[in-house]
Amino acid sequence: MKQAELLNNLKKVAAHEITPQQAAEKLSEIDFTELNYAKIDTARKKRTGYPEVIYGAGKTPEQISGIATALKKQGQPVLVTRVTPEKATKVQEKVSDLNYNSTAQVMIWEPQPATHIGEIAIVTAGTSDIQVAEEAAVTAELFGNQVTRIYDVGVAGIQRLFAKLNVIRQAKVIIVIAGMEGALVSVVGGLVDQPVIAVPTSIGYGSNLNGMTPLLGMLNSCSAGISVVNIDNGFGAAYNASMINHLASKEAAR
Repeated sequence: MKQAELLNNLKKVAAHEITPQQAAEKLSEIDFTELNYAKIDTARKKRTGYPEVIYGAGKTPEQISGIATALKKQGQPVLVTRVTPEKATKVQEKVSDLNYNSTAQVMIWEPQPATHIGEIAIVTAGTSDIQVAEEAAVTAELFGNQVTRIYDVGVAGIQRLFAKLNVIRQAKVIIVIAGMEGALVSVVGGLVDQPVIAVPTSIGYGSNLNGMTPLLGMLNSCSAGISVVNIDNGFGAAYNASMINHLASKEAAR
């Protein structure tokens, strides 16, 4: 918080231009922690209900450690995505209580265990999609959602999907993750009455085009009620699913 901004808000309160409550809200909205390489949005959780998340790719272990430490000082949960095992080891040398999930390639720290509500089902077409699925699962759990994992139920052996339909239909939101041609999303979308969030993955042979083929297939799905996030974006799918799940729980509690 810059001193000039603080002084300006105090003057507005003194002049009765804004109330003390409005001033407090303004202060929380512009609050951030200044590092020489990053500005940590410590007010994000107050505004949106979700804390700042660290995208680990392209950041050095020292930068990740500094940002994570700043978030911890605020008592906020820490989630670092896209962290290689080698980088995670170096980060843990500086912040030892950051836990690393090697499958999801994420690091997490929770000030206290989250209360899990509702249910998000995470469904993958193949075992090769599990890294993206685990990024989604760990993110959703950190954000306070109950997660059910249903892996390797792709259309090449569609009986596997039908065997799990009762479990999938119990969820409030369904995340479907698929590479190759991405057909699983349309099938699931035509069998359930919950919102479906589709995640195309870069898994597949040459004409998969690093995920472009399933991305376009999902965008053109004939099943209604499907939204699509970017290629390999398990985090984004989980964030969206968490917002839907918490909104549904709030409505049910009224």
